[in-house]
Amino acid sequence: MRKQNIRAVSKEDIESFFISINEKPFRARQVYEWFWKKSARSFDEMTNLSKELRGKLAEKYDFTPIKIENEQRSHDRTIKYGFKLFDGNVVEGVLIPTTSRMTACVSSQVGCSLACQFCATGKIGRVRNLTADEIYDQVAIIREQSEKNYATPLSNIVYMGMGEPLLNYQNVLKSIEHVTSPEGLNMSPQRITVSTAGIAKMIKKLGDDQVKFNLALSLHAANDLKRDKIMPINEHNNLEVLKEALIYFYEKTGTRVTYEFIVFNNFNDSLADARDLAQFAKSVPCKINLIEYNAIGDGVFEKAKADRLETFKNFLESKNLVVNVRRSRGKDIDAACGQLANKNKQSSMI
Repeated sequence: MRKQNIRAVSKEDIESFFISINEKPFRARQVYEWFWKKSARSFDEMTNLSKELRGKLAEKYDFTPIKIENEQRSHDRTIKYGFKLFDGNVVEGVLIPTTSRMTACVSSQVGCSLACQFCATGKIGRVRNLTADEIYDQVAIIREQSEKNYATPLSNIVYMGMGEPLLNYQNVLKSIEHVTSPEGLNMSPQRITVSTAGIAKMIKKLGDDQVKFNLALSLHAANDLKRDKIMPINEHNNLEVLKEALIYFYEKTGTRVTYEFIVFNNFNDSLADARDLAQFAKSVPCKINLIEYNAIGDGVFEKAKADRLETFKNFLESKNLVVNVRRSRGKDIDAACGQLANKNKQSSMI
């Protein structure tokens, strides 16, 4: 019989285990502190527990932290990690340094079922959801790497790696709880952004749950015909449905929404596209991130020309919208979402 994952067990259940072996129940609090505050990755690290007691925990429970399988470093200081899971699957995380912040980009699923045409992860397909502890581990490791490589603390977290976070809702929210709790990493939820391709009913659920973190919508086209072509999810979650969900989310949380908009050459980079985006963006208080495309090597899409991107940005700003241009990072490594995991998958099949 397979052992239970101890980090998926409640503190109360661990207390019960300690009581059953005639140990003090406060030991459960010590164990939880090792998991979520100190980010321990083995029972052996729990030095305020006796060796015998650590052995008893190992007999009953599994402890399966993720590990760095490989990493790639860019000349712009971006570091991409391939994280190996207990079952041999690989997911990606990225440390993105800028002058004002250190951001961890983490994954929520192995692969993705949404098959967005411009995304390497979509070519893998969905394999499975990550557990809350597997998501937490990505944050904890990248946090350590930020200190180790740049002597700077992690400041921000974005759930923009592999997978659709809102299709792994409970584990994503549980991971955020461990990251933000005073009993965990104690990071501010205002420093966390969860990005979705647009699942309207789950956006509304975020509103009902009155989450404190930020929400980003991967929009990429504010015209249903164009969005249908690149994001199959739009067929069942069209722009009108999404607009209604975003208004609901804002009314419940008071948090402005971020629109992520990759600008593709000769696809969504015209003034007409900018007008569509400006119109859609007026629905709720928001900011817009225009993103340079980091090509995935299939030749289908290219990043927009610099002058088109500038004209697009200027038009939006003329409509009193808050606009940032996000330059492509890690151009000299496999930094586009899913590229590194795809390489691992392909090499394992050879």
